[in-house]
Amino acid sequence: MSLSIRNQLPGTVTSVTAGEAMSTVKVRLQGGQDITAAIITDAVKALVKSTEVSLATGPVEGISIRNQLAGTVTDVATGGAMGSVKVSVEGGELTAAITKDAVEALGLTSGSSVVALIKSTEVSLATA
Repeated sequence: MSLSIRNQLPGTVTSVTAGEAMSTVKVRLQGGQDITAAIITDAVKALVKSTEVSLATGPVEGISIRNQLAGTVTDVATGGAMGSVKVSVEGGELTAAITKDAVEALGLTSGSSVVALIKSTEVSLATA
């Protein structure tokens, strides 16, 4: 991405504090100092490919996947081999692309309670 802003400091996000209208994002710069940015809350987004979202019918223990988001199925569409399952979670909506066989085996229908499982290495961050 090309920007006309000349002050560009590489760093790592260390915390996000969400507010109603604005959020703060703390970034640790490569030199060790912290810098805080205030941005519109709507600009804080987590991006996850639908093929990287797995579904379970309840919480899963004994697994290395740290992101387990409880939600409710809002829509299920299946084709010959694959299904698309929309899940409402607190703060947004996810889509899981899973096999038609999995949709049927889990008995997923609109209103089903599920847990979306997402490996932390599959979450990207972007600003709006």
